[in-house]
Amino acid sequence: MMRDMGDPLSKEKEHLSQSFNLEEQAIAQPLPARLSIGQKMERALYFVFLAFFLMMTARSLRSDPLGIGISSHHKVLTLEQRVDNILQKTPLIDGHDDLPILIRFKYGNQIYQDDFTSKFVHGGFPGHVDLPRLSKGKVGGTFWSVFVECPKDWQNFSDANYALSVRQTMEQVDLWLRLQQAYPDTFSAPPNGTTALQPFLDGKIISPMGMEGLHSIGNSLAHLRHFYAQGVSYATLTHNCHNRYADAAVTELPDGSVKKADPLWHGVSEAGKALVSEMNRLGMIVDLSHVSAETMRDVLGAGKDDWAGSSAPVIFSHSSAYAVCPHPRNVPDDVLQLVKSRNSLVMVNIAPDFVSCKASNNPSGLPDFVPENATLEHVADHIMHIGQLIGFDHVGFGSDFDGIGSVPRGLDDVSKFPDLVAELLRRGVSDEDAGKIVGGNLLRVWRDVDRIALDKQANGALPLEDDLPEA
Repeated sequence: MMRDMGDPLSKEKEHLSQSFNLEEQAIAQPLPARLSIGQKMERALYFVFLAFFLMMTARSLRSDPLGIGISSHHKVLTLEQRVDNILQKTPLIDGHDDLPILIRFKYGNQIYQDDFTSKFVHGGFPGHVDLPRLSKGKVGGTFWSVFVECPKDWQNFSDANYALSVRQTMEQVDLWLRLQQAYPDTFSAPPNGTTALQPFLDGKIISPMGMEGLHSIGNSLAHLRHFYAQGVSYATLTHNCHNRYADAAVTELPDGSVKKADPLWHGVSEAGKALVSEMNRLGMIVDLSHVSAETMRDVLGAGKDDWAGSSAPVIFSHSSAYAVCPHPRNVPDDVLQLVKSRNSLVMVNIAPDFVSCKASNNPSGLPDFVPENATLEHVADHIMHIGQLIGFDHVGFGSDFDGIGSVPRGLDDVSKFPDLVAELLRRGVSDEDAGKIVGGNLLRVWRDVDRIALDKQANGALPLEDDLPEA
């Protein structure tokens, strides 16, 4: 097909052709008779310089055919274009969103009434998430939390005391599965680590569930396996209460406030070690958000005894950097080094209390909140601290949206995720590393957890059986 002569590349070819024809004509002209040696040398140098000029002109036209000083091979993208490119290639996966518990509190898990559907579909839904904001935020995946509160008498680890927690967790799992089925073009069915990317490629939001605290299983590994089969892909070992498996970072007081926890097991109990092993066999991700620093070190193989910890990588689904904000819920630098050594992941929480604080002598053991630093930029400080300390292969996003009473300035809801990505690029994070942070790292860890589980099962690892309570 003939290229239109108005095309700049055609003009380039015509220009070059004319230039080289001129050169050939010049070379073809006979030299005047009786030229001196000096004249001959001048004529030769002229043709050398002419050839060099034509060569450089051709090279310039190839790199800048429009002649406007911008290389067509090195187009400079805007920050927004870079963010769009990253989020088109890699799903932005939020490690923790509490939409299900908000629906429980606000709507009693009733999702088919007009008041729910109109706001959820068209916008104006309470909290931080609805379909328009998910779309604007280019969200590619979310672990939807099936959180329920710790029992009021959380120090009582009896099956009877946990019965309500188990029932409520089952109701939250049912809620999410019904919501996914009501909006199947938006939310995927819960995938596993091997299949997780496919829903994103199909234009859906990757939608596994996460369980927040082992009070939800009521001391039963059968419940753990049941929830995993329903699509609960990770289990946080504790919430704001100890359980028979592990120590929490903070514990609740009767008035609903929290304090830095006094240790019970000084990390993971013997029952907890067996449970972590069963999670590894299942392919259920071990989540260390909410746990004490001793529990973190135990599970990462640097604890109080010779236990090797989890045989699969772990995540912190919604925790930030202790060095930036010294809250017991955050991850100390020595633990971050263990995260790196175990090829694991910290997904940064945006809750202002965990983002912006300073050490204090409060009787609660908690730091003082610093409201002026509760900003998107300070969230980026946490991400940068982790990335610069242990590498950007080990950090991600874990917002805690819909589970927090306030948000940092600039991160009003899920629609603002692209602004956080842009801030990281502005600070010099490469597009490749930004792709890892938004979702690539989580997909890697999840695949590894799946692979290790399949290896264990192929090598004959059997389910851990419960000791049934006496009748």
